Amino acid sequence: MHLRILHRTTFSYPGQATDSFNEVRLRPVNDPTQHCLDFQLKLTPFAEARDYEDFHNNLAHYFDIPGPHSELIIEAISLVKTEPMNRRPAVPSIPTAVLETFADREMLAQFYTSSHYVPLDVELWREAQDALRDGRGDIWSDVRRLGSHIYRTFSYRQNVTGVNTRATEALKLRSGVCQDYAHVHLGLCRSVGIPSRYVSGYFFNDTRKTSEIEASHAWIEAYVPGFGWAPYDPTHDRPADERYVKVAVGRDYADIPPVNGTYRGAAARSLKVEVTVRQADAPSS
Repeated sequence: MHLRILHRTTFSYPGQATDSFNEVRLRPVNDPTQHCLDFQLKLTPFAEARDYEDFHNNLAHYFDIPGPHSELIIEAISLVKTEPMNRRPAVPSIPTAVLETFADREMLAQFYTSSHYVPLDVELWREAQDALRDGRGDIWSDVRRLGSHIYRTFSYRQNVTGVNTRATEALKLRSGVCQDYAHVHLGLCRSVGIPSRYVSGYFFNDTRKTSEIEASHAWIEAYVPGFGWAPYDPTHDRPADERYVKVAVGRDYADIPPVNGTYRGAAARSLKVEVTVRQADAPSS
């Protein structure tokens, strides 16, 4: 499947802003499940963007606008080819006991311990025990059971949580958006010893109504020894397939916000984010 993504972020400032420095993670990754065929980053006012690979091997762009400006527009346009599920290897059934001794355990310690948005408090452990009350299975089946548990017991609701809501708070509310679902899923997986990481990206909704607002999406990847990172979306209760486009990975949202920056000027500013994900024709050779 070929998907074209537009992600436009507009900051408007009362008066003017100066000395604006920004970092963005908006370019889709290249991996065995997807290939970014084209990427354009357009900045208004114009600025020259540079890039680097961060600690989690995500590509980050950074730029600065020293002069005065009343508006900043960051527009990312991507064309991505995703592989269909029937061309992807199946996740194997690996016993959970392997998690205690697998070779990369120490290298992945950051993905089964607490992080900023996912403090491993006892409430998350108790929730995981409730979700797995029938006993542990293999690693991937446990990941799916934990994700299904969140899907069944949470309500998807906007404006009840915010960008700073932690997994423990979302658990008490039992509602939120995809970021909250992903953070809670990470907490449940990590509390039972399954290394897992946060994924930011996009989702092509092929049943979208014209009036529906599109946005960035979030899900998780769990580590299965001998296989690697396996993606699961608790918001939709399914493994991520060819409709998903991965942009960045980290311990949680704090590691990989799509846009982050500082500036001098008035404290108040307005923010508008526009996202569209559309199926596209394959480019001519």
